[in-house]
Amino acid sequence: MSSSGKDLVEGGSSTSQGITLSRYESQKRRDWNTFGQYLNNLRPPVPLSQCNSNHVLEFLRYLDQFGKTKVHLQGCIFYGQPEPPAPCTCPLRQAWGSLDALIGRLRAAYEENGGTPETNPFASGAIRVYLREVRECQAKARGIPYKKKKKGTNNQNKGNDGSSSSMHFS
Repeated sequence: MSSSGKDLVEGGSSTSQGITLSRYESQKRRDWNTFGQYLNNLRPPVPLSQCNSNHVLEFLRYLDQFGKTKVHLQGCIFYGQPEPPAPCTCPLRQAWGSLDALIGRLRAAYEENGGTPETNPFASGAIRVYLREVRECQAKARGIPYKKKKKGTNNQNKGNDGSSSSMHFS
């Protein structure tokens, strides 16, 4: 399938060339442009060629201010409760799943825009660690048990234990 053929999907958005992009491709383009704008707004501005995982981590923390997910702090009386009975002053954050999907789109966009897999700041170990910590923190704050998958067992992928799948970077 041609590269423009895979982008043609009903309900997507149109480009200046008249090509209709899928929802995923449109979101990936928006995310890429947003990240580029973030780098340009830093003082001093950071060229994409000098971007590293620290810039990506700063970007993810910056996005937290626009989050809509209540994350209870350890001192909050509702910490660990999936459905608190009343409002509290704990901060709103970006949900782990949103950040995970964002990093996946930015990782793909980086390579589509000329970056190499070896230099991809979105695929670094620091980003994987950060996302894992956000997932665990948010799960604890909401009282959702999180079961770690054991590495190296042959039974790892057999059966469905109800845990959510996670994105693996190679």
